[in-house]
Amino acid sequence: MQRVPEPELMNDPAQALAYAEADFSEPHEAFVAAYRERFPHTSGQVLDLGCGPADVTLRFARAHPDCTVLGVDAAEEMLALGRDACRRAGLADRIELQLAHLPHTPLPREAFTAIISNSLLHHLADPMSLWQAVAHHVNPGTQVFIMDLMRPASREVAQALVDTYAADEPEVLRHDFYHSLLAAYRPDEVAAQLREAGLDGLMVEVTSDRHFIVHGRVSP
Repeated sequence: MQRVPEPELMNDPAQALAYAEADFSEPHEAFVAAYRERFPHTSGQVLDLGCGPADVTLRFARAHPDCTVLGVDAAEEMLALGRDACRRAGLADRIELQLAHLPHTPLPREAFTAIISNSLLHHLADPMSLWQAVAHHVNPGTQVFIMDLMRPASREVAQALVDTYAADEPEVLRHDFYHSLLAAYRPDEVAAQLREAGLDGLMVEVTSDRHFIVHGRVSP
């Protein structure tokens, strides 16, 4: 099945609120657990690309008390909800959320210990926007962990995945999940993107019937 792009920005207030209020505890805790399986020890500054309403950002910060996190996203509506969540969680001193639209917004040039991202890649019309940002901000030893959806073989399979994993979700989330699956990249496509970005030392690993991860350390 050919990729069907979807809008890059999720800045509609109702859509942002639906995502902020949805219960993503299982997949987002799985993200943090999968990260820790591959990188048991993390401290220092972490860059979270496409942080949305900061649910993964918060869970990551709680699991890594020696880290501070810079989360960036292009949707101000998402960031506003994320900032409120960080204040309510008492973690605003360790989490900074910044408006940024890759690749147009320059990000701070810091020595990031880790770069993480959850479900950003499939939103991007040009996937190199993500990989160029990663390549620009890694340092020797930086831990990279990117998780995203994997495009299924057909629309029928995509619908079956929605029915299996989002049967009880609001219609806006079911709609977005289906179209995100159609917009997702295949592991072989991602491997080619990494080669083009000079990041072919990173590993692409399929982890479920709908997810893959890209992970590894940048060599000195």
